[in-house]
Amino acid sequence: MEFEIWMLLGIPFFFGLGWIAARVDISELVSESRSLPRGYFKGLNYLLNDQPDKAIDSFIEIVKLDPESADMHFALGNLFRRRGETERAIRVHQNLLARPDLPSEQKAHAQYELGMDYLKAGLLDRAEETFNLLVDTPFEVQARRALLEIYQREKEWRRAIDVAVGLQESGAGARQKEIAQFYCELAQDALVHLQPSDAMQLLDKALQADRSSVRATILSGDAQLAQGDTEAAIMTWRRVEHQSVPHVALVAQRLMDGYRKVGRPQEGVNLLRSYLAEASSIDLIEVVFKAVIELDGVEAAKQLVIEELRRNPTLLGLDKLLEARLMDAPAHVWEELSMVKNLVQRYTQKLARYQCSHCGFKARQFYWQCPGCSRWETYPPRRTEELNVMN
Repeated sequence: MEFEIWMLLGIPFFFGLGWIAARVDISELVSESRSLPRGYFKGLNYLLNDQPDKAIDSFIEIVKLDPESADMHFALGNLFRRRGETERAIRVHQNLLARPDLPSEQKAHAQYELGMDYLKAGLLDRAEETFNLLVDTPFEVQARRALLEIYQREKEWRRAIDVAVGLQESGAGARQKEIAQFYCELAQDALVHLQPSDAMQLLDKALQADRSSVRATILSGDAQLAQGDTEAAIMTWRRVEHQSVPHVALVAQRLMDGYRKVGRPQEGVNLLRSYLAEASSIDLIEVVFKAVIELDGVEAAKQLVIEELRRNPTLLGLDKLLEARLMDAPAHVWEELSMVKNLVQRYTQKLARYQCSHCGFKARQFYWQCPGCSRWETYPPRRTEELNVMN
């Protein structure tokens, strides 16, 4: 009973202590807010109301009144950069770096922001030089990410590999897919310069970095073909099926050409038709359609397209059916069919595009790196209409 009374008497005491602590915190907060320049709140209000121009004017006034305020310089420089006034942003951050009393952490911060200004302005050499100064600073990881962007823009793939490996080893996230893509870029350049053996060595490294790299597998087949080993190339291209079934459409023409070259075109058609049954694709239909016409005739090609239309009704498929119909259409209906096909084709030209899953950028051809957002492997290997039908 005595214990319970003691607990009741202690409640007001602890409540009083909490009230005093809260009052102390509030008084400190009020004191700090009074010490802030009035223009700070004006600028903050303009930012919240999406008025960056007026916010910049307010922050400029504060910097004039208190030139020692490093944080305000950072805010002002970032606003200039976001608005595209990179020259003014560069001057702000250069002025900060010129201060002899700037603490080392803020100096590194200013160095990083200056590098971002150069990057935004397209001054890649200066940006690279600035970011390289940030080794062994708290901004090293951010600087390496920026350097990775620079080397990709400049197509310096070996440097990009070194930076990506460094980032991965530092625990800043997995970079296997990017590293594999960089090796693929080097391999593709080697193939262009008729160096298939060099390309194969680079592609082995790409597959070591990312065993699921479809592009590395496709290019490995290309390198084997360039070395004159068509059978090996066919077997390599067939491995794409095990990595990603939808991507077989990207190697369909290569496979068909390879089987023709070794004298087994029917085997190639049968293989591609099995792929078509597993993962329908307008690009795959295109290749199979032409091969069936060549080997089995127009009627067989028409039947192929009709079956695909039943499974996946798309305008792209209808356009292909009309093309088959026109091949053996009687003269009195040929003109009408031609008019319908031209009308359908106008619409299919808008639908027959690939679309980046990250930024939505559309393109007529397939890209491994999106031209819009520069991200890797964000293009599904299907046209937009096919994706809409699937969804």
